[in-house]
Amino acid sequence: MLNSLTLIFFCQLMGELTVTAFGLSLPGPVLGMMLLFAVLLWRGGVPRELAQVGDALLSNLSLLFVPAGVGIMAHFGLLRHDWFPLSVAILCSTLATIAVTSGTMVAINRLQAPRPAGTRDSGDESDG
Repeated sequence: MLNSLTLIFFCQLMGELTVTAFGLSLPGPVLGMMLLFAVLLWRGGVPRELAQVGDALLSNLSLLFVPAGVGIMAHFGLLRHDWFPLSVAILCSTLATIAVTSGTMVAINRLQAPRPAGTRDSGDESDG
């Protein structure tokens, strides 16, 4: 269990260091998650112990929202003045996320759908 948790934190640290070193406009934990994903692809799957640690972290994910809630309450005075642009930004980003996610799922479903026998892709047609 300790090895799996160390791997997760190591990937996050490598993401943070890479973002800091190269001045990337990407959150370090996101880059670390991409690194962990690449490692798991290279290994060919998720080890059982890492899956257990990941499940334990996900089951307690709600605890990670407590600091954000405290930050909102601590800076409520600042947020009160800019409530309208913040609300518009949150609404627009939520709608954009839903649109991109649904578009991605539609594309994936089309790629994974079995094709009936005897049909060809439009790119396979050769006339002449």
